[in-house]
Amino acid sequence: MQETDVIRSLAALAQDVRLRAFRALVVAGPGGLTPSALCEQLGVAPNALSFHLKELTHAQLVTQERQGRNLIYRAAFERMNDLLGYLTRNCCQGEACDVTGAGCSSCGDAP
Repeated sequence: MQETDVIRSLAALAQDVRLRAFRALVVAGPGGLTPSALCEQLGVAPNALSFHLKELTHAQLVTQERQGRNLIYRAAFERMNDLLGYLTRNCCQGEACDVTGAGCSSCGDAP
């Protein structure tokens, strides 16, 4: 993952409705959700949700598929994992560690 892709992804998630929508899609798993189901869960107007889903799709964090008359949105898990991998690459200066709520066990740093 390139730095520009990371910046685009983090910028897309740096907004409360987009972050909540992305998290809802992660929870939904591979089955995804329709925009109407997302609107209901998030309490967001359809036109506002459409804008936010477009931003998440542009950042490649969400995919869209047409199933009959419905659109299905899904979290792009591979992209999400790439982003997490980029952010944690070389954790603890490349040493194996167990990062927990108490911090990194091999370097003693708190989160």
